[in-house]
Amino acid sequence: MRHLMSPLDFSPEELNQLFDLANDIEKNPGKYAHACDGKILATCFYEPSTRTRLSFESAMTRLGGRVIGFSDANSSSAAKGESVSDTIRVISCYADICAMRHPKEGAPMVAAEKSGIPVINAGDGGHQHPTQTLTDLLTIRSLKGRLGQFTIGLCGDLKFGRTVHSLIHALVRYHDIRFIFISPEELRVPDYITDMLKEKNIPYEEVIRLEDVMPQLDLLYMTRVQKERFFNEEDYVRLKDFYILNESKMELARDDMLVLHPLPRVNEIAVEVDKDPRAAYFKQAQYGVYVRMALILTLLEIHI
Repeated sequence: MRHLMSPLDFSPEELNQLFDLANDIEKNPGKYAHACDGKILATCFYEPSTRTRLSFESAMTRLGGRVIGFSDANSSSAAKGESVSDTIRVISCYADICAMRHPKEGAPMVAAEKSGIPVINAGDGGHQHPTQTLTDLLTIRSLKGRLGQFTIGLCGDLKFGRTVHSLIHALVRYHDIRFIFISPEELRVPDYITDMLKEKNIPYEEVIRLEDVMPQLDLLYMTRVQKERFFNEEDYVRLKDFYILNESKMELARDDMLVLHPLPRVNEIAVEVDKDPRAAYFKQAQYGVYVRMALILTLLEIHI
């Protein structure tokens, strides 16, 4: 039995197989419509989510399976004090696979250690968000035709953004990657990440102004400033609109640059950018369903 706690749980070769499967699902959805007949996915979401939870539910439904679960800790026995360990032991009696989001870092790992079914980490605090990273990698590979040989700018909340941390760790395994970190001083990428990049001799640059680096980028990964990660309301208000990507900034970018965003968007990408053919974030959301379908099949060891 296998779990997914981190994007590094799969080797680059295994990821290629997973992405090949996701691309086949995209092209031949009917072939997989009954792949999970009789199977049940439990979605255990201890904090709010729209895209991740619904994309998991959509993925399992499109595979012919069914979904049970909860979307808020207050609607589960956690509100009565039940531990994650006990919850997953019970869920293992009801379902075949579980996707878990939790505000505490490491909670899905605790669940995996006690679980009788595969557990997928659907986000744990500011730590990891591996299925978003798989979505990001599939989107890049599908639209750029490769993973590697590009410069990627990551912009916004690089301190608390678990999607950013997961993506960086995943991309360092590919050839010829250059990172440009675009953030205010208060939201810079953590030292443990820059230390890792130095150790691996992977080039990176830290800047404050987005305009200064737009012409260099093959990919721009925008993120929102996350209100829920701030301890101080004043700091959030001061920083929340620090970066707004608009048409004038897009004019500085290459014709083939792609804009990605894990969503939800607040103000950091102006709605006017949506019509730009380089805006790939809604395609990215669609790829999220395909990659989760492929992941469910892989962890349940279902071969079509």
